[in-house]
Amino acid sequence: MASYFRQVPNFDYVSRNAGDKYISEYIEVKNLFKRGKLREDIFANLQFFEKYSIIGDERPDNVAYKFYNDETLDWVILLSNNILNIQTEWPMTQRTFDEIMLDRYNSYDNLYNGVHHYETNEIKNSFGIIVLREGLKISPTWESNGNFIKENSSYYYEFWDPGLESNVQIPSTTFVRPVTNYEYENNIQEQKRNIYVLKPRYLNVVFNDMDNIMPYKKGSQQYVTENLKRGDNIRIYT
Repeated sequence: MASYFRQVPNFDYVSRNAGDKYISEYIEVKNLFKRGKLREDIFANLQFFEKYSIIGDERPDNVAYKFYNDETLDWVILLSNNILNIQTEWPMTQRTFDEIMLDRYNSYDNLYNGVHHYETNEIKNSFGIIVLREGLKISPTWESNGNFIKENSSYYYEFWDPGLESNVQIPSTTFVRPVTNYEYENNIQEQKRNIYVLKPRYLNVVFNDMDNIMPYKKGSQQYVTENLKRGDNIRIYT
């Protein structure tokens, strides 16, 4: 991220240091509210990107080096996927994942064998038409779909099969499957592994856009230079 923050302009912020003698003293900091982004015509067009699946414990800088031969362009990887918080939006390392999951579920037995929820399996009628989609979460009370029925403490999925010209009842042992806590949490991490990487030949477009986005424009009372604004010192007026 070093090359990114070099482009972020600065902001003179009223000093809060206890040792400062004067109320007019400022501290120069990076203006983190000034954020770069990819232009919409690029961000919304998949032709500018290549699909990539993060391998193992790869970090954004590892991916940047693999595609651009420059690890400092990790910010391009993050911008390309609109990632603001790498701690929550990038897949965890295996060690971090294990530690957090053990803390969350208290034991390995509960993690690997505990049921997080149930999901449907795909069911087709005699004509091969899907009557129940795969991957639907089942409510614990079985009230999310009128086709779920209960008979003698057992649950069934009932549908009309035009080929058989009769109602068909599928037992819950066939149309639902348990999803363990580990499967649920690991699926979340796997989804985060699927990212898009801006193709190297379009990097100059992004660099040029950053040159236009980051500098301050003249006209504001806070303007000092293209790289510096100064905030109002409210302590002078109070």
